[in-house]
Amino acid sequence: MGKFVISKTKNGEYHFKLKAGNGEIILTSETYTQKANCENGIESVRTNAPNDARYERKEASNGQPYFNLKATNGQVIGTSQRYDSKQGMETGINAVKNNAPTATVEEVL
Repeated sequence: MGKFVISKTKNGEYHFKLKAGNGEIILTSETYTQKANCENGIESVRTNAPNDARYERKEASNGQPYFNLKATNGQVIGTSQRYDSKQGMETGINAVKNNAPTATVEEVL
């Protein structure tokens, strides 16, 4: 089962990473000034993850595919790693869809 891990940055802001059951990071959030906003971001991922239309498939300047998960208002709520192939990216999207809705939350502060 997947889990969201909330942690603090060096400047005291919060962010989360969604990890698959094997521990691999499949989605990383932006930074938030407040922990409550970070927790709201997690809930937004849970809500939007099952909807394929919320995934923006992109290509980095070096040609590697990656994706953003967006909220209904168009704001990016999470970004994937860079992948070696489009198939790898689609596997990552499926991992977010499968893990996010039921993922536990762990704090590492």
